[in-house]
Amino acid sequence: MMATCHDIRDHTKQGFTIQAYQKGKGGKVTPEKPPNSGAFKARVAKPTAFRKFYERGDFPIALEHDTKGNKIAWKVEIEKLDYHHYLPLYFDGLCETTHPYEFFARQGVHDMLEHGSSKILPVIPQLIIPIKNALNMRNIQVLCTTLKVLQHLVVSAEMVGEALVPYYRQILPILNIFKNSNLNSGDGIDYSQQKRENIGDLIQETLEAFERHGGEDAFINIKYMVPTYESCMLN
Repeated sequence: MMATCHDIRDHTKQGFTIQAYQKGKGGKVTPEKPPNSGAFKARVAKPTAFRKFYERGDFPIALEHDTKGNKIAWKVEIEKLDYHHYLPLYFDGLCETTHPYEFFARQGVHDMLEHGSSKILPVIPQLIIPIKNALNMRNIQVLCTTLKVLQHLVVSAEMVGEALVPYYRQILPILNIFKNSNLNSGDGIDYSQQKRENIGDLIQETLEAFERHGGEDAFINIKYMVPTYESCMLN
């Protein structure tokens, strides 16, 4: 005799409950599968301040094409920019995934870090929320872009690595979630290694850069937030 839908429902109980251990009709109970935690699920991006400023024409930039591809044509000397104003805005744009916003934000950050020198360190506290927002999107493309930016940031000027240590609790939780992941942002696992888009490898590189440039307290603070991390300097 075929079981009715009602019978089947009776035999399905939520896992890890008293009901799951009790026998139903026919002496058999099927525990429900636990719900997906959604830890790896990408979040929807909110409108960024970077896009708003770009569309208003507030950035001194234009798109330039050359034999190597696209690059930013800056209308002023980068060294003379107000880093307190512009650098957090460009970091805010790391959440962007569409052209031209994604390109201008990503390349703009790298250009400013390349030329910022002593102007970068005082701005670090203003960069933490944009960095956290970008990582919390859990979008693989955005994660890869942001991790490469973090690696550039820690070597961009003296003391920047040490200045980031107090903010590990805000930056590292997402890295801990994705650390053992082989997800990649582009064309498949075979190409991800050479394109530096394997998320697990990029996280390992980033944590090692943090340790190398974060001073004597870096490792213990990384280890607290990412328990599986092993020192690249002590071993």
